[in-house]
Amino acid sequence: MATLKAAKQTSPDPQSRRTATVDSASAQAVSPQAGLQLPSTALYEQVAERLRARIMAHTLTPGSWLDEQALATEYGISRTPLREAIKVLAAEGLVTMKLRRGAYVTEVSERDLAEVFHLLSLLECDAVAVVAEQATNAQLADLAALHDQLERAIRNADAFFAANERFHTRLLEIADNRWRNQMVADLRQVMKLNRHHSLLKEGRLEASLQEHREIMAALQSRDAKKAQKLMRLHMAQGQEAAALR
Repeated sequence: MATLKAAKQTSPDPQSRRTATVDSASAQAVSPQAGLQLPSTALYEQVAERLRARIMAHTLTPGSWLDEQALATEYGISRTPLREAIKVLAAEGLVTMKLRRGAYVTEVSERDLAEVFHLLSLLECDAVAVVAEQATNAQLADLAALHDQLERAIRNADAFFAANERFHTRLLEIADNRWRNQMVADLRQVMKLNRHHSLLKEGRLEASLQEHREIMAALQSRDAKKAQKLMRLHMAQGQEAAALR
């Protein structure tokens, strides 16, 4: 009798056993030892990146319709993550949603270009002045090294485009205003839709390189006003070259 009584005292009741089972399962679900890993990025973000790359490479050309069914089949996914990806690209300005017609790769109009370049000029002129006044010698050396990449890429439009983007990105990083950086990044996404066309215009690469040389010289001489003036001219010349007419 004593043994039976002891067993009753030590044996958990059914509710306790159920609670213990749930707690154990929960612990396994969150335990790093369980072997479960979340994906580094959500599926729709991966799809957005793939579509973004195709838009930038112009394999999805401005004005082209995004066939959701065909894209979902191509990527082996349902339409739900695809639609979420398209929403991301629409927020970036790379995709335009048309009522009852679907999603289209954004076509950049003359007005779009004028507005984008206007804002970019304001933001980057402000940044270049900050860099001229506040950058360390090491930071200016970083910019000089990136400028050297431009010099070496003069015969290759794609390489020049990439080096130019690295230069402007580093300039903004040194100026160190995250809000300005985000605005410029969003604006440059739209500008990239026809950026290569501007660089392919006869003489534009050489002219752009010379503008960069002068900006770099102004930065190294710590002349903020001159650097601003030259950046404003650089952006104006870029806008003229990018014009659709």
